[in-house]
Amino acid sequence: MGRIDKENYYLDIAQTVAERATCLRRHYGAILVKSDEIIATGYNGAPRGRKNCVDLNYCTREALNIPSGERYELCRSVHAEANAIISAARSETLGATLYMACVNPATGELIPGSTSCSMCRRLIINAGIQRVVIRDTPTDYSVVHVEDWIREDDSLPARP
Repeated sequence: MGRIDKENYYLDIAQTVAERATCLRRHYGAILVKSDEIIATGYNGAPRGRKNCVDLNYCTREALNIPSGERYELCRSVHAEANAIISAARSETLGATLYMACVNPATGELIPGSTSCSMCRRLIINAGIQRVVIRDTPTDYSVVHVEDWIREDDSLPARP
């Protein structure tokens, strides 16, 4: 049996962190790594002291049939990426890599093609994170160079 590569090693840890998530729709786990050291972890869940969706057995976005990727302001959760960034000092996030995994809580299956929402992208950019590595399958992943998110500004309206 061969040794696991570093990217999948960190993605395995991010996927384990996702097991702490309290969202009814998606379980995200994120870890920040710099100089081959884990500096912070985060998963999606309600802010400290507030009730989680799994405790309430209710999701506002689901109840309103809001499609994935829309109306995040109605979500109770702080996203995994945001929680990881909040837990780290900016000096630690500069040049770091964020590893992320997303699991469907109903099936336990990975959700390929997952990515950060536009609000988390802004946090990632401002934190100075260099790359985001997102798990698609137990061994496959995609790599986003944050510079691409800066250049391809999704907050600007489309030009005709």
